Amino acid sequence: KSLKGFGVDNLPDAIIAAGAIFHYLNENQHQKLGHISSISRIEEERYVWLDRFTIRNLELITSSNENAITLADILDKTLTPMGGRLMKRWMVLPLKDQKPIEERLDVVEYLVANEQISFELGKHLREIGDLERLISKVAVGKVNPREVMHLRRTLLQIPLIQKIVSDGAPASLQKMMEQVHSCESLIKLIGETLVDEPAGQIGKGMVIRQGCHNELDELREISFKGKDYLENLQNSEAKRTGIPSLKISFNNVFGYYIEVRNTHKDKVPEDWIRKQTLVNAERYITEELKEYESKILGAEEKMLVIELQLFQELVVGMADYIHPIQYNALIVARLDCLFSFSTIAQANNYKRPEINNGFILDIKNGRHPVIEKRLAHGEEYIANDIFLDNETQQMIMITGPNMSGKSAILRQTALIILMAQMGSFVPADSAKIGLVDKVFTRVGASDNISSGESTFMVEMNETASILNNISARSLILLDEIGRGTSTYDGISIAWAIAEYLHENPKAKCKTLFATHYHELNEMQKQFSRIHNFNVSVKEMGEKVLFLRKLVAGGSAHSFGI
Repeated sequence: KSLKGFGVDNLPDAIIAAGAIFHYLNENQHQKLGHISSISRIEEERYVWLDRFTIRNLELITSSNENAITLADILDKTLTPMGGRLMKRWMVLPLKDQKPIEERLDVVEYLVANEQISFELGKHLREIGDLERLISKVAVGKVNPREVMHLRRTLLQIPLIQKIVSDGAPASLQKMMEQVHSCESLIKLIGETLVDEPAGQIGKGMVIRQGCHNELDELREISFKGKDYLENLQNSEAKRTGIPSLKISFNNVFGYYIEVRNTHKDKVPEDWIRKQTLVNAERYITEELKEYESKILGAEEKMLVIELQLFQELVVGMADYIHPIQYNALIVARLDCLFSFSTIAQANNYKRPEINNGFILDIKNGRHPVIEKRLAHGEEYIANDIFLDNETQQMIMITGPNMSGKSAILRQTALIILMAQMGSFVPADSAKIGLVDKVFTRVGASDNISSGESTFMVEMNETASILNNISARSLILLDEIGRGTSTYDGISIAWAIAEYLHENPKAKCKTLFATHYHELNEMQKQFSRIHNFNVSVKEMGEKVLFLRKLVAGGSAHSFGI
């Protein structure tokens, strides 16, 4: 066996890591791994580069504050487990090719415009179980009857979803749904084998459908109708012998027996065999009763063996459908993510972004998708415009006091771009986005005691990582660079970094630079593509009112805040 067919043969470190995972699962979890049929690499050339600092600082998936709302909390309105997992993958791997982004946006726009279709789609998605987990349980032979029937019910929803997609749907959506495997023969096989509501475990209730196996049906007849048989036998023997008080009972010593009071023991037939004499009665057995006893006592054990065999045969047969069902799970997950995007677009008044291959970023009335959802009822988010390009306004230098909203503007710009390149509508009146290939952030102040790194050292390492990896399509967010050291050293460092980004011959990357250092406002006079902005505030006597509005021009002071 070779890994050459998977395109990973030249990635030895990745192969070692994957092998370690397989070894761990095999040795410690005792897992069968037959359902893992391929290995693939994350194709970096297809996705926006987000380093771990950016993913952390933008709070895409998690936050250091356990009570915080993340972007995932806003975007993830998926209805299936595999949709939720794929959504998180999409969030950390936004696309950087225009065509697949536009295809996603087309589907979202279609669902937003067709409320009835969207409603029907949501109704069916809610009925879909975790296909990925269910089929992996089939592969390792650890699936139970109830889960198999749940898998069938899930597969039944897929053709219904296909019918919803009409001729007016975008070509990308129609193509997606055409690739779904119907699994009709599997649906039929499960339906013919299992009852509609099987027990969770063999031997704990009905599992195999009546008519599936003749011997099993006969054994059930014996087991389920045992009481009727004994009652009929008791009545017929009482009539035959003339002993009306005769009764058939059971104990663990004799099994089934016929009990006759002493007043009628002279009427006992010769073919009855006496087993026990009591004070007021005698107990007998008959050949017919012993024969029935052996049948009924062995029936349940035989039923268990046959049901287990039939169920195992069903699971083995299902193994042929592992790959089609895994692919169906991926299609459903994609559709679920796009449905989620349409849901939040309608709920939050998001607009379709315009994606192009240029270098201009032009956002009109952009909003922070998380902060606007945390506002008090009736309070309106103050939207802001952002314009960046590589020729005239490469860097915006933002000044203003703490709490004025500088960091929110930085983050919302990055989030709008990432949402657009995921294929989502965005919180803005309009957004023209030249494709971004890397997003870097340097925000917050923290140390790394375990590695012996001070706050300043951590800040400089993260900044160096940014400066060494920039490209012409990069977006850089720098928040309070240089505050980990003395004021004048900090100003010098911040100035040098801004100058480096402006003068870099390799790439004129778009940059938002938030700072307390008002001295940096002087850079606009020396560097043509640096423009000063401030988040406006209003002085009302001894009070300061934060207006949250980004306006042209540098701020004169920070009010000591």
